[in-house]
This record gives sequence, C-alpha cells and structure tokens, in this order.
Amino acid sequence: QVLDEADFKGEDFNLFQVAGQKCLEDGYASQLLEVIQNEKNKVIIKNMGWNLISPLVRCIFMYKQEDDKREHCLKILDQLAQLCNPKELFLGLLEQIEQTSGEQTCQTIMLLLQPLQIVLLKLQNKKAYSVGLSLAMIMSQLTPLPVPYTKQQIQEDKLGLCQCCNAVVDFAKPFVNEVVENMAKSLECYDMELKEELLKFCLKSLEYPLLTAQLEQLEGIEEHPFRHFATEIVDILWNIRELMPLVFSHCKGRSPDWENQEFVDMKQKNSADSLACLSYLVFAQHFGIDCFPVVFSPSYLLQCNMGHIDVLLTRTEESILSKGLDLLESCLLRIEDNNLLHQYIELRDFIKVPQALVKVMTLCAIEHVRKKSLNILQLLIDKFDAEGKYTLFRCLLKTSNHAGVEGYIIKNIKDQIHLSLTKACDNSWFTGYHLISLLDLVLLLPEGAETDLLQNSDRVMASLNLLRYLIIKDCLNDNQSGVWTILGKIEQNFLKPLHVGLNMSKAHYEAEIKNKKENRREVHSSNTVCSVTVSGEKMTAMTTEMQLQVLHSALFTFDLIESVLARVEELIEVKMKVGMDENS
Repeated sequence: QVLDEADFKGEDFNLFQVAGQKCLEDGYASQLLEVIQNEKNKVIIKNMGWNLISPLVRCIFMYKQEDDKREHCLKILDQLAQLCNPKELFLGLLEQIEQTSGEQTCQTIMLLLQPLQIVLLKLQNKKAYSVGLSLAMIMSQLTPLPVPYTKQQIQEDKLGLCQCCNAVVDFAKPFVNEVVENMAKSLECYDMELKEELLKFCLKSLEYPLLTAQLEQLEGIEEHPFRHFATEIVDILWNIRELMPLVFSHCKGRSPDWENQEFVDMKQKNSADSLACLSYLVFAQHFGIDCFPVVFSPSYLLQCNMGHIDVLLTRTEESILSKGLDLLESCLLRIEDNNLLHQYIELRDFIKVPQALVKVMTLCAIEHVRKKSLNILQLLIDKFDAEGKYTLFRCLLKTSNHAGVEGYIIKNIKDQIHLSLTKACDNSWFTGYHLISLLDLVLLLPEGAETDLLQNSDRVMASLNLLRYLIIKDCLNDNQSGVWTILGKIEQNFLKPLHVGLNMSKAHYEAEIKNKKENRREVHSSNTVCSVTVSGEKMTAMTTEMQLQVLHSALFTFDLIESVLARVEELIEVKMKVGMDENS
C-alpha cells in the first residue's frame, strides 16, 4: 500500500499472485473481495489484479452454481474488469481464452465475454486491433467444436455452442454501434479498421458455424439459436453497409476499396464458403431480404448465385450440399419455364453447376440428397429456352460419364422432340439439322460392339426408345426430324454394333452360367461362398446361387434390349415400305 506504482518489483507481483491464489483455493473468496474493494489497494489491484484471472476461472468452475463462494468469485472478476489496467487485463483474459479447450471452451468464453467487453471499451490505442484479435481468438477456439445439427442436439446444446455464439454477437454489438455512429459522422482511419475487423468476424461466422448448421425452422423449437445467430450476423452486415456489396461481389467481380490490401487478399481467398452461406441465408432462407430493392430480375439473381451454388455443391457434407440444392431451387422457382435465355449457358458457372448436380446424383451416399439433386436438375432444364436446353443436353452427354444420367438426358431429348413434332411449340432446335447433330451423340455405342451393355443398359434402352419414337412419329416422306436422312449412319454406328455386342454379351454370360452350374455339381453344395467381379469391382461373400441370379438378371436385360432392337428394325422396314409405296 505504501509503494508507488513505479516501485513495484517482480517479486511483488509473484507474492500477490501466490497470496491471491491461496485465498481462492482455500475458500477465502469473500475476504479477497474485501481486499480488492479496499480503496487503499487501488494501485496494487490496478497493476497486479490481472494475475488472478487464471486461478479465479478455475475456482469459478470448481464451485457449484448456487455456491456463495462462486458468487464472490464472479464479483471479484467484475471488480478486476473495473479496476485493472485495461491493457494488462486484456492480455490476461485473452490468454485464458486461448488456453481453454474441450467441454469448458464455451463456458470459459461466456464467462469472460463481459469483462473482456468492458476492457475493450476502455482501450484508446489499437482498439480496432484488440477487438479483432479478441473475436478471432474466440472464433478459433470455437471452430474445433462440433456444430449441433439434429433437433435433439440443438435442444441439448451439450457443449453450449448455440448459447455461446449468440453471446459473442451481443459482445460485438457495442463496437458495431460505434462504427455505425462514426459512419454517420465521418470515416476516420480507426473506424475503417474496426469495420474491417467486424466484417472479418461476420465472414468467419458464416463459415463456422452457419455453413454447417441446420437452419430450417424446427417444430418444437420456439427460437432456433442458429437462426437467431444468422439474423444477428446479417443485421451487422447491413448496419455496417456491407450486406449488399458482399451479396453481389461475386457477380460484379470486385471488392470494396479497402486500404488494407492484405485484408482484401484474405477476403478473396478465404471467403468463398462464407459468401456462399450468406447467399443461402438471403435468397433461400430470406434473412435480410426486406433490405433488398425489388429491381433485380430472377435471371440476374440466379446468375449472381451460380458461383456460390457451385461452391456448396462441390462439398460432401449433407448440411452444406442441402444448402446448395435449396439455394439453386429457390432461385429457379422465381423463373418461369422456358424463360432462361440460352446466353446464360455460355457462362462458366452455368455449365459447372449442372455437372456438380450430376456428381451429387451419382456419387452422394445420401439417398434423399441424390433424389433432390435429380429433381433440381430437371427444374433447371425446364427453365432454359430451347437453345439453352439443346446446349445443356450436349454438354451433359459429353461430360456425365454415367449411363443412368445419359439415359435420363436422352429421355428429356425425346420429350422436346415430341413437343416440336406435335407443334406444341415452334422449336427448330429439336428437328432437322440441329437434331441430327444431337442424334450423332445419342445413337451410338461409346465403345462400339465392345461396349459393356450391362453397365450402359440405361443409355442403350433410352436411345432405342428414342429411335423407336422417331420411326413411329416421323414419316419417311415428312422427315421433320431428319432421322431418315441419317438412317444409314444410325445402322452403321448403332444398330449393327449393338447386334454384335448383344451376341457377345449373351454368349459370355451363358458360358458363365454353365461354368457356375458345373462347379456347383462338383462341390455338391449351393452354399459355397466365393467372390465375383462386376464392372471391375469385386463383390465378396456371394454364394453360387446368388451369382447365378445376377448372371440370369444380366441375360434378362440383354433379352429386353434385343426385343426393343428387333421392334425398331421391324418398324424401319415397315415405314420404308410404306414410304416407297406412297412414292410409287
């Protein structure tokens, strides 16, 4: 008490820390509180009080919620926030947050947010830097924690993440208000820095936890914690005038004129996930949508979001994939069928997104996500005009590398041809010259007669059905589709190789069946377990009976293809005879 501030030595700090820690550990928190509140100790507490943060936090977690000693410890923490040197206490609090981990992470952060906020509001120098450092440290400690996803997990909030995220937003509000007030007056240098730090925090929050969080309304949860957090983040962006620039930054390809070039580079490099999540919040969940002027066309909004959708669809997590699908669906539903101009398909993202949808449809392990992606691909097809559909079909036929997808596209081509031939719409893209070019991609076997017909059965059946439809619907003398013009090429590139391929495939599988039956007789058991390789993949633990079932199923597929092929050739013969009779 008698020493001046400048006369304190290292041993004095150590003595104070040891004595204070001893008081706390021995249960004398009330006496320590009296010492701290004593006016005579003001200088000591100002300079040395921050040393008590670590033992104080340990004791707070040691005592139960209703324990008086815990209440005394909380009062000590509050007094230290009021009395200590702001700079020293700031570092002490930050160090404590940095050292926390696991189950105590959220509890520690929530405990120290209020004193940290008090200290930061007192700081004069490097305030923006200190606020940014605090927010970055808090988010880096939260990021390793798993984000609750199911309704039960959100309600339990086992680690306290939901509660902590919303507490962090409340912690940031005074600094947001400060930026807003200063923006209304003038933009001084430190205000701009503080704004940058808040923007970094918002971008990080969009990446975690919001990118992976469940943000749909859940029955039984009156106030969804992550929806509330998302609302607050969008509000901050709106208040600091960054919501609109961020939402449209990808489309415009430019960034705000920040003085800090390093921040600009960071933002461009790391914000793809954050901006994609923001677009999902705004256009799929409609957070902050009331702020937007109703002047943007649905096609323009789709264009602005296609890059974000691609980012989301290239991920593998269900929560993120679902956001990409929901965002794309929301944008497409605003557009009338056949109204999306073909010029959009020339943009890179408009090609990448359908290709990403195909990967989700064929590779995602989650069935309902695969089904939804298929429905949305059809929705996208429906929105394009005729030329756009035509270009998209060509692209997917060349790039999908999946017989099921190719079969689906060929079925769509058939539907468009039907609309053209029945005069339901004036469509030159699916008749004549353009259709002939498209049929060159459809009516062929990828590897000629050696094509794996079992693996490509979906594509082959769709192609045969399309050809059968054209032969029935388009007379030889009309030839609106142009199919009769290229019949010789079709026979050479498709029908003849298909005959050869079917004969080889059936012979191979019949031989396999014969071998299996002979082997079964030799071992006198149908339960022998062995393996079989299908399409290059080894299938284990199959009995001989199971293998025979698979082989017979393949033969049935070949018989089905052969029957349709025979019908197509019969129709060609009949139609050509009728056409010749009419001409004679």
